[in-house]
Amino acid sequence: MSHTSVFAAPFARSSDRDFVVRCVLGLAPSGGADIGEVLAAVDDVKPKDAAAWRSAWQMLGERVAGQAEEAAADGRSDTARWAALRAANYLAVAVDAASASDDTDRAASLFAAHRAAWDAFAADAGVRMSRIDVPLDGATMPGYLFHADAAGPRPTIVFVNGSDGSISSLWGTGVAAALARGFHAYVFDGPGQQSMLFQHHVPFRPDWENVLAPVLDELVRHRYVDERRLVVWGISQAGYWVPRALSGEHRFAAAVVDPGVVDVSTSWTDHLPASLGKLLAEGKDAQFDRDMALGMRFSHDLSATWAFRARPVGVGGYAAVIRRIREFALTDAQAASIDTPLLITSPEGEQFWPGQSERLAALTPTVSHLVRFTAAEGADGHCEPLARTLVHERVLDWVSATIPG
Repeated sequence: MSHTSVFAAPFARSSDRDFVVRCVLGLAPSGGADIGEVLAAVDDVKPKDAAAWRSAWQMLGERVAGQAEEAAADGRSDTARWAALRAANYLAVAVDAASASDDTDRAASLFAAHRAAWDAFAADAGVRMSRIDVPLDGATMPGYLFHADAAGPRPTIVFVNGSDGSISSLWGTGVAAALARGFHAYVFDGPGQQSMLFQHHVPFRPDWENVLAPVLDELVRHRYVDERRLVVWGISQAGYWVPRALSGEHRFAAAVVDPGVVDVSTSWTDHLPASLGKLLAEGKDAQFDRDMALGMRFSHDLSATWAFRARPVGVGGYAAVIRRIREFALTDAQAASIDTPLLITSPEGEQFWPGQSERLAALTPTVSHLVRFTAAEGADGHCEPLARTLVHERVLDWVSATIPG
């Protein structure tokens, strides 16, 4: 039975912004947001006012970052810790907003402030943290291993972010819950993500077996990581990256994707008018680019969304972006080579890749376990933003029952 979301009233006056607010609010149970200050910050932002949207998050993030610095100077470490985490999450939204406006200088400045707040939190998160950075093709992916409060080598969950998720958001997406259950948790920036994009200008790449392999090589050298009990958990677009990696990397004892993604490009192409789709199919890229550019002139929101989404793809031209993103698709042969136990979430009302969790499960029938989340539970929508506690319970119960020991 299908249900209408119990959160029918929007938190912001556009669907994209409403989703952003929901994602931030979902970080509140783990200390990554405060509901009142978030809703107050965005309450007066007009639907078409992109500058006010960015400014609201920037001012909130800077204010809370200032509170963190003041508390740290006074020796109030608990207050400083959680204010820094909230500031990092708020500033991450401001970074995305600046990126959508193609304000690269402001985006770079905001990213530096975001990362400073995150690093302040990570250095004093209330648990031990080890920096484990990973070399990759001439660049270095920054990584953070948070240690569970337990002795000896521990099972470790590697969290893989989506296309635009911030590293700080991973604390509430799953890290805090994993630590509470005795798992170590590792987070990092991969190609096209955060520091790899803004500082090293490294774009997305489809072959994530060649990204996670060096990550594992570094982790298994760490004496507190149990290499027999490594888990990978992919969020959003990592619902493609993780299965692609599993097709060639077999050292994980279990894997999670939230949700499953077989073909990343459908979120770009499913809403194209038939006439534009025909131009692409016929290879008429110049005409496609011309018509897309014309359409963008009539929709500032669409133009901003395209600029934001296309930047980490790393190529120019409308048709070229779509052709590149079509390379991010799991083949039947790749799916057939996955032998890692795989939990796939399937939220009701999945708005970006509807039906693809089921497709991935059908391609991996011997290893996959499909878990549905519903509107009746308040757990609908992409990555179940307002039901993270429920997600953590179901996912981590399954992980604990699946891995050795």
